[in-house]
Amino acid sequence: MFFLKREYFNKTNIIKGLITALLFSTPIYLAYFNLEIKLINTIFVLLSFYFILTINRSSLFFTGFFIGIFWFYWISFSFRYYDLTFLIPLVILGFAFIYAFLFIAISIKDHLILRAIIFFALSFIEPLGFNWFKPEILLLDTYFEANKIILALLIFTTIFLVKKRVLFYFICILIIFFINLNPSPEKINNIKISLPEYSVNQDYKWDRKNLASIIDMNFEQINSAIKNKDDVVVLPETAFPLLLNKQEFIMQSLLDKSHHITIVTGALFYEKGEYKNSTYIFNNGNVKLAHKVVLVPFGEAIPLPKFITDFINDTFYNGAKDYTKEKNPTDYKVKDTNFRNAICYEATSEELYQNLKNTKNMIVISNNAWFTPSIEPTLQKLLLRLYSNKYGINIFHQVNGSKNYLISSNK
Repeated sequence: MFFLKREYFNKTNIIKGLITALLFSTPIYLAYFNLEIKLINTIFVLLSFYFILTINRSSLFFTGFFIGIFWFYWISFSFRYYDLTFLIPLVILGFAFIYAFLFIAISIKDHLILRAIIFFALSFIEPLGFNWFKPEILLLDTYFEANKIILALLIFTTIFLVKKRVLFYFICILIIFFINLNPSPEKINNIKISLPEYSVNQDYKWDRKNLASIIDMNFEQINSAIKNKDDVVVLPETAFPLLLNKQEFIMQSLLDKSHHITIVTGALFYEKGEYKNSTYIFNNGNVKLAHKVVLVPFGEAIPLPKFITDFINDTFYNGAKDYTKEKNPTDYKVKDTNFRNAICYEATSEELYQNLKNTKNMIVISNNAWFTPSIEPTLQKLLLRLYSNKYGINIFHQVNGSKNYLISSNK
């Protein structure tokens, strides 16, 4: 195959690809260390665009290879909890080669404008439904607005630099600096939302011996929020690691508590042979269910033909069935404030932000303990910031395994 040619193992080409990938990934790792250095991010992002448009085909292969690792190595960590640790290096290499081939496609023809078009097109490509490769997140902590239009303008403006029209390049960069296409900010409603800290290890969480202590911990957090006179208490994704709708005593206890506070919690749901990853909203003695709309590829559903899906589930997941997804996102109201429900991965999907109407707040529940310690929570937060800015929506994020936070559209 073409990538086995000697030129692809040239040390210079590998180093060029590595440097470009490092420049392209620096904003994510600075964010991981809570460093917001706009000057460095801006320079590194613009340099990475320049190199992607100018380095040779072999170097682009390694650019994609290392980006696949730097951005997505953490996906393999979840296999620790399925006794499939031996697959971790194979999964990391799998993502490395997927993005190596995607990036080499940029140079399918030696034409500068075509290379820029294909590079921009990569921001729309979602391999097997996985949608976390959004280059525009790199602009969040730069001097530019973060959206696809600005991304496109910066990529195509780089062509002037390649053509050595330096003055025109800097004039265009200056113009782009003043462009603001994001919606006007919305004020956060006057509502007290409790986001208690959770750090429950996956092995501990799903061990049946620990179920009683986990349930007790959840009710302690609810009681604490009631004592604090909060309006809403939010617990993470699968905070109750069981089929909650089948647990009458726990359901009734939560309904009773909901007369004092609105409770939003994650748990599993089962009915008529279908399993769902769900949010339960308990309010004034009633419960509303919000099932997940966008499932995690290969985590909650296998995006392949049924016979392959069945083989993978039987071989690697002990015959477990895929989760069933809901057709549309769920909105609910607390104290005259509308919220959209989102569960972890789906909050980073454009689909959840469609048809928002009068809803300008989102409560997201996640379980990042699958992937920590890694950059996964950082990458997730950058994606949530991107969509918060784009749609003018405030996001309250309750997480197990990493820090909770509020992303305000007016920030």
